[in-house]
Amino acid sequence: MRTSVPGVVLATSLLVAAQPAAAEDGQVELVGETTLPHAMQFDGTTVGGLSGVDYDPSTGQWAVISDDRSERHPARYYTADFDGTRFELTGTRPLLRPDGTTYPAGSVDPEDIRWDPLAEGFWWTSEGDRGEQLIDPSIRGADTGGSSTHDLPLPANLRMTPTTGPKRNEALEGLTLAAGGTRVVTATEGPLLQDGESPTTEHGALSRITLQSRTGSVLAQYAYPLDPVFAASPTGGSANNGATAVLADQGDQYLVLERAFVSGVGNSIRIYRTDTRTATDVQHVESLTNADVQPARKQLVVDLADLAPSTIDNIEGMTWGPRLPDGRRSLVLISDDNFSPNQTTQILTLAVK
Repeated sequence: MRTSVPGVVLATSLLVAAQPAAAEDGQVELVGETTLPHAMQFDGTTVGGLSGVDYDPSTGQWAVISDDRSERHPARYYTADFDGTRFELTGTRPLLRPDGTTYPAGSVDPEDIRWDPLAEGFWWTSEGDRGEQLIDPSIRGADTGGSSTHDLPLPANLRMTPTTGPKRNEALEGLTLAAGGTRVVTATEGPLLQDGESPTTEHGALSRITLQSRTGSVLAQYAYPLDPVFAASPTGGSANNGATAVLADQGDQYLVLERAFVSGVGNSIRIYRTDTRTATDVQHVESLTNADVQPARKQLVVDLADLAPSTIDNIEGMTWGPRLPDGRRSLVLISDDNFSPNQTTQILTLAVK
């Protein structure tokens, strides 16, 4: 194992994450919090599972995507208005296959959504599945009516095979468009099968951030160092940590949202600013286990627990919102309630200096 420095973990067979650089006091403030009713009905659909959110500064339009696998209603996205206190849905459209039909139950798992700054419509990701049938993750484009416009070719190492590719429920959770919309950037929630064990309380792991052109050419791929799980489950239940959202920031920097859940304890949400400029391009590295690579650097922007919201739920979506009256940037987060009465659809607005 190589020596670690703050925010950087060099290659290891069992990743022990270095302590990232601490967040600067006063840089982030919680300025708004609202929730949507459980099982809220809208335009013939049950609202829930909201796992991605985006804001279009050119139109003021918001979009959220549900991770309903067409099991309750056809896979879909919603448009919304949001003034920082009231989040109001304004429309919904099904996500359509290239033949114009809705997705059959279980065939798709929507996770993130981004408005396209270079064309009318949006991009969205599906996590795929590693079950009885292997279903590849996907990155797709659609017009505002939900009709398919294109599929982006996946890098080979993000495709599902029996022994390689994303783990179940740890695939393409995060999507962002960078460099004015010319780069399509995705993040896997956890390490690929070939990249080693997922985070535990003893060690973190390396997931992958992939940069592609709008036509699918892989421009680069970087290892991203996930934190260890923050606590052990007192009940012996599940305990995990992964990257659920990625958001273009400045230049080669991105915000990455790490969502951890420990059964019997709850959620931990941390947002990091990651810098890929000194990271190794790992697109041709078959396995990150024992590989001599330099992951992206990261610095803590905020640990949500330090802002003391009323609850910390299953935050999965993140977007820049409009500037606040005092000039600070707004960062809006949304939680996926898993359609469970024990969870909530929570929308948080943070002010970022």
